[in-house]
Amino acid sequence: MKAIGPLLLPFLALVLTLGNLTGCRRGSEVGEEQTPTAAARVAASDPLADWQPRFDPRGAEYTYLLSNVDHPSIEGIAVGYHIRDKVWELSDGRLYVDFRPMAQLGGERDVITKLRLGAVQGMLCSSVAAVNVADKLGVVNLPFVIDSFDKLQAFRNTPELFDEFRDAAAGQGILALDFTNYGAYGWATREPVRTLEEARRVHFRVAQAPVNIDSYRAWGLRFTVMPWPDVPQALQTGVVTGLDHTFIVCAITNKFNVARNFTPINYAQGLYIHLINKEWLSGLPQDLQEILVTTIEQESARARARGVAQEQRELARAVEKGLRIHELDPVDRQRLIELSEPVYAGWRDKIGADYLQRVQETLADL
Repeated sequence: MKAIGPLLLPFLALVLTLGNLTGCRRGSEVGEEQTPTAAARVAASDPLADWQPRFDPRGAEYTYLLSNVDHPSIEGIAVGYHIRDKVWELSDGRLYVDFRPMAQLGGERDVITKLRLGAVQGMLCSSVAAVNVADKLGVVNLPFVIDSFDKLQAFRNTPELFDEFRDAAAGQGILALDFTNYGAYGWATREPVRTLEEARRVHFRVAQAPVNIDSYRAWGLRFTVMPWPDVPQALQTGVVTGLDHTFIVCAITNKFNVARNFTPINYAQGLYIHLINKEWLSGLPQDLQEILVTTIEQESARARARGVAQEQRELARAVEKGLRIHELDPVDRQRLIELSEPVYAGWRDKIGADYLQRVQETLADL
């Protein structure tokens, strides 16, 4: 592996000190003998057993049905349960946040339709799918625009930028109240990737998302658009030999068992955007509106910080288990930025030329 460069320093800084920390809920190491308890047997049959509420929600006056497709072992998803518990406490049991992760209410496209109709009141929508709600939400997926956690925080905490993002789908009756993160995007590959030449030998899987597809076309990389449930077999059999995703997701879903290399590109931050049905929210009593919105904002901020810590923990574990971390040649990373210009040109009018320029200029020096 190459000597550690400046791009890898923030990614590797805490590997040694965090190597023994525990992360999200996991079983014991392979080969460790144990006698299953009743609680363990329940957890095995119900993957969400550990997240059940410690109160009876049946007496609530109002219910907020909140959807997500992923597992709450990701901190950006577990926020749904933190919101649930805090809102219950602050509302004295009047408002129950019925959080349904793991696609209990359907896939993201299906839930977006239900959200518009009010059949579902809220969802933690992945940033790659959010562009299907409003083009302007795609600004967070554009390559090398919000490409660090510091830029993400600045974007969220600058009202001139975030307020327009929040209201991007207001005309469709949807607000983007906040977001959590699931790490920075990179390449998990079967063979090491340190240069663009090596990347061009990889057959990448990318999400069913228009901004990502446009980016890979502009970069001249070989890719296949593939639903996430099809990835394990495709990666195992060599149909694809690399993944475009974040370190956290690849680690938690065991993709590093096959793809034993990771190259942090850091071209975008993976987000779960908290979308809510505007009409339903306005129909709540004013005090409950304030409790819900304030709690979403506060818990989302905490979840973003926990997401950074989770990425560091997962990195330490993966390196201990033999994962190889590589740095993309800085010249080639700059080349990716230059190659991204057609993506900006194609999305400038969809996102809003003035808005995109303000985002880029505000975050440029961070």
